[in-house]
Amino acid sequence: MVRYRHYKGGVYELVCEAVLEADHTPVMVYRGQDGAVWVRPKAAFFENVVVDGVAVPRFSPHP
Repeated sequence: MVRYRHYKGGVYELVCEAVLEADHTPVMVYRGQDGAVWVRPKAAFFENVVVDGVAVPRFSPHP
């Protein structure tokens, strides 16, 4: 599995890419270290967020 680090520090495993049935939005399905499964629109998963005035990736690849 590919792992990503959230800008707040958590590490998540990418489970798969899927499509939201209601409007066909591409989404990313990912699992936290606690086993919780999350879904986020693909565009939001890969977008930048501003932290202390600096744009950083919301998720970045984690070895």
